Amino acid sequence: MATSRELPNDPASAASPAKRDMRLEVVVIPVSNVDRAKEFYSKLGWRLDAEFGSGDDFRIMQFTPPGSGCSVIFGKGITAAAPGSAQGLYLAVSDIDAARNELVGRGIEVSDVFHGGTDYTGKDEPYLFGTRRVSGPDPAHSSYRSFASFHDPDGNGWLFQELTTRLPGRGTSNFDVPTLTALLQETEHHHGEYEPTAPKHHWSSWYAAYIVARQDGKTPEEAAQEAKFNVERPLAA
Repeated sequence: MATSRELPNDPASAASPAKRDMRLEVVVIPVSNVDRAKEFYSKLGWRLDAEFGSGDDFRIMQFTPPGSGCSVIFGKGITAAAPGSAQGLYLAVSDIDAARNELVGRGIEVSDVFHGGTDYTGKDEPYLFGTRRVSGPDPAHSSYRSFASFHDPDGNGWLFQELTTRLPGRGTSNFDVPTLTALLQETEHHHGEYEPTAPKHHWSSWYAAYIVARQDGKTPEEAAQEAKFNVERPLAA
């Protein structure tokens, strides 16, 4: 019989002075054709962070999904894993239908939304809660329980997982103090440029939109435009 329980954080571990941040930064994706993979991940709308190589035997691409603190890399001469062997790569999204529709609109083949059945055996493709896929979102619309899947050209397997409410203690921020300080200073600078011609508003609405846009990979100029829109949109409504 399948069981499920959420384990609390270990108080002893949390209190340990030796505890250090360990942020997952990169996942390696094994591919057979670097240019084909580059085209696919660009088509997803992911940010290309780096592209470099050395000679004919070494090449690296790094992409980051929107809003993600973790990137993926693929290339030539970086892994002995078989192309297509990376499976169960999860992308947390707040609205699974919107996420799916965006990729479909980009020409990506994505499965219908599904949830798990009570039978954990079968011939369906495995995912976090087993192998049995039942059409449609989770009936209770519970967080973590609705999925959709897609593959890159080599067959590496990705899944959207709808996450509307996080379990306690599961945060997403990857800021440290120096990074956040620098971002706040940058935000202050661009808000200062906007303020002389801005309508009456609270600075927090501009700051919040700017910081979220920068987290999503937007340039400072693009983030400033999104923050301006966030402030002025209610006035036009």
